[in-house]
Amino acid sequence: MLGNLGDSLKSTLKKIAGSIFIDEKLIDEIVREIQRALLQADVNVKLVFELSKNIKKRALDEKAPKNLDQREYIINVVYEELVKFLGENRKEIKIEKKKPFKIMLLGLFGSGKTTTSAKLAKYYSKRGYKVGILGLDVWRAAALKQLKQLGEKININVYGNEKEKNPIKIYKEFEKEYKDYDLLIIDTAGRDALNDELIKEIDSINKMVNPDEVLLVISADIGQAAQSQAQKFHETCKVTGFIGMGEKIDDLEEFNPKGFVGRMLGMGDLEALLEKAKEAINEEDAKDMGKKMLKGDFNFLDLYDQLQMMNKMGPLDKIFDMIPGLGGVKLPKEALQVQGDKLKAWKYLFQSMTKEELEDPEILTGDRINRIAKGAGRNASDIRELLKQYRMSKKMMKTMGSGNPEKLMKKFKGKMPMKF
Repeated sequence: MLGNLGDSLKSTLKKIAGSIFIDEKLIDEIVREIQRALLQADVNVKLVFELSKNIKKRALDEKAPKNLDQREYIINVVYEELVKFLGENRKEIKIEKKKPFKIMLLGLFGSGKTTTSAKLAKYYSKRGYKVGILGLDVWRAAALKQLKQLGEKININVYGNEKEKNPIKIYKEFEKEYKDYDLLIIDTAGRDALNDELIKEIDSINKMVNPDEVLLVISADIGQAAQSQAQKFHETCKVTGFIGMGEKIDDLEEFNPKGFVGRMLGMGDLEALLEKAKEAINEEDAKDMGKKMLKGDFNFLDLYDQLQMMNKMGPLDKIFDMIPGLGGVKLPKEALQVQGDKLKAWKYLFQSMTKEELEDPEILTGDRINRIAKGAGRNASDIRELLKQYRMSKKMMKTMGSGNPEKLMKKFKGKMPMKF
């Protein structure tokens, strides 16, 4: 849904950028397209018309500052109004120096509370906090079992009692353990619908736990029903937020309206990119690799290190969405596949190469390729594919280092989005 919305909005911006004249007719057309895109994404009708009214008024009434032409300024108006529409400022959760700081999760059945508990636990443990998880979902079968399995994967302690059906008693049972943690994440039960029984249970847990933050977990496909659901939960206990970017445990980030809208419109999100880079790469390695990459001067070992770092940061298409000017790039299929199993296969190829071959891949010719393939138990075509990736990466990084992203876009058969 977000992908379709982003494509529609980017198409609208391109229309503004390509227009010769900016008049009321064009503004009306642009506003209708924005309305259509948002309504197709199941955004509340009243909110859509309020947003479009603000965009139209500013686009017609305001004049561009000297450093922007009117087209660029209107695009900026669309960006600013979308950011305001989504809350404008980042709402950061700051873990206070008290033991433990408590985050409680709420939501209906199937919303993803248990997975989100593990996501949050990993997110904060990677930032140096000692994290524990408490399972208070006494309704869903195997809820605690799932939570413990996730906890084992990320090396986080999980507390709970499958035999006890009273969440308040479970909370009290492990109370002595909580002081050992900087952060305690509490997973609560859901229901098929937000009924009086669930509200009563949440209210009693909330009063006992006295959480520092309450996060409401809502499925991304819920549409306009999110408003009433969020309002009802909020009336019981105040809620704040994060955003999940996928189903894996690492797919979580703080919700930042500016970055979120920037990504949707193809403008990038440098803050999120830097955050992911910090998690995947230490500063010295980043500096060293950065110099080599931008010069286009690196060998097979550098390529492997680079790909491993990128792999830790997430799928390449999502990473490119965060880079200003590259959000509209349609990456070649082979570039997107350079992750996971392919990295493992290439590792075997590297292990079968000599030091000279690793340091100068261009010397790989027929006989060498056949020898390496035989030693690694792979096909010669695998080595040729590796060489192709190496040369493509070298060209790409050299182009980025030259400060000319248009060249990079042409190589990937994409089109450069509007500059800001």
